Amino acid sequence: MVNKLSRRVALQHIGSLVASVGLMTHRPVRAQTRTRFVLDPFSLGVASGYPTTTGISLWTRLAPAPLRSDGGMDPERVPFVCEIADDENFRSIVRAIQSEAYADVAHSVHLDVEGLKPGRAYFYRFQSGDATSRVGRFATLPNAVDDYRIAFASCQNFEHGYFSAYRLMLRDAPNLVLFLGDYIYENQWGNDSIRKHLGPETNTLAQYRTRHAQYKLDPDLQAMHASTPFAFAWDDHEVDNDYAGDVSENLDPQFFKRRIAAYQAYFEHMPLPRRMFPTRDEMRIYTHFDIGKLLRVYLLDDRQYRTSQPCPRDNRVGSRTLDECRPDGPHTLLGRAQEAWLDARFADSPARWNLIAQQTLLSPLDESPGAGRGLWTDGWDGYPAARKRLLEAIQNNRLRNPIVAGGDLHAHIVASVPGDPERFESKPIASEFVATSLSADGRPQSYYDERRIDNPHVQLLRSDVRGYTLLDIGSDRVLAKLQSVSDVREREPTFSTLASFTVEDGTPGPQS
Repeated sequence: MVNKLSRRVALQHIGSLVASVGLMTHRPVRAQTRTRFVLDPFSLGVASGYPTTTGISLWTRLAPAPLRSDGGMDPERVPFVCEIADDENFRSIVRAIQSEAYADVAHSVHLDVEGLKPGRAYFYRFQSGDATSRVGRFATLPNAVDDYRIAFASCQNFEHGYFSAYRLMLRDAPNLVLFLGDYIYENQWGNDSIRKHLGPETNTLAQYRTRHAQYKLDPDLQAMHASTPFAFAWDDHEVDNDYAGDVSENLDPQFFKRRIAAYQAYFEHMPLPRRMFPTRDEMRIYTHFDIGKLLRVYLLDDRQYRTSQPCPRDNRVGSRTLDECRPDGPHTLLGRAQEAWLDARFADSPARWNLIAQQTLLSPLDESPGAGRGLWTDGWDGYPAARKRLLEAIQNNRLRNPIVAGGDLHAHIVASVPGDPERFESKPIASEFVATSLSADGRPQSYYDERRIDNPHVQLLRSDVRGYTLLDIGSDRVLAKLQSVSDVREREPTFSTLASFTVEDGTPGPQS
């Protein structure tokens, strides 16, 4: 675990990177070092994230032996250079950044680059010693735009399938990828794995580092990161199944230490801006950004600040599907500070479309066929007062064209969000799209077929396919494509669009 002193040192190291970003040059600059690598130190690839109109966050990690907890690196600092160019061949270099990578953060690199031009594509690469990384590409956000393409995905389980959906995503060429939780899985589940996690369920910083590295070695994931900026909302499996705030599923008294380790490793392996570096008590990842006046994207965090799930079992919390549970009391999914921030961002949004990207299904879902109402306690159904506050914030601020994006359920779901979650046929106030899992196994389709008639606000629910969702946002409508993979257990699957839906400007509710 990183103690308070080394955490402060790490923050200083990360801060020093920004001090070097102002260095300008029109010729290649190589790190002045005698380091010679026997193995590729850039084995985990490169990535970009959180674009702005004038900047980007760039990431890599020096790890010639990535599946060792230290990455195969000695503990000393290692010089590196990052070059940013107008062209893929680096004939026109617009920025060269020299700094050092430190063992405190697993020799990961986080560069917050500013001073770039809006709506422009750039190429970047890292150099250290005698090694050069693959070339990555990103684009800054435009000041004004008439259309924008976003892909969002969730739940990529290394053991359950290959990450081949990213090959289709590369062809779709989104401007931005939103990953909405379960980037890694800390545990093992299922009986027919096609590839195995290294080691037991993750609990320590070393174990989380190895798990992240194993996922980052996937070639399809690396290719997608190198091509397009990402932004993130996490869920539970980045830390522990069904955790809530600082409480674990099994009420582990040492869980807070485990959460610190998991957050640290998450930061080390994602293209996050340095402002998201975790403190002992918090890692704030909820944020928003604007794509001109066309679109505002909100990225929420429904794990770190939530109260425990209602109606728990003895000596255990976490998810349950129950008929008799009717949650009450001061339950929150987002925490009051995040709720207040979100309400303020709704109030000042200039956007035609407002995309609320979070981890799960906001719409109610009756989990019990026939009479009675069954609910799943780990989702918004388990936190009705929190959902009511969110829906009221949408309505009170007259938020224009709200669209909810989610993941978690390992199913493609398309729904009209009822204004009154207790009356499924009440007038919708938002459109909702949940992306199926990228590779994690889903429930049998028969489970949802039996419940279809009890959920009239749900237009589509398919748990038998894996993939992601693609949104084409235009001035007068949004087109949603549910992209699917024939079989994630095959290395060379086929790809298709399962279904397409539109949302018209001013008309909540998807139309097929």
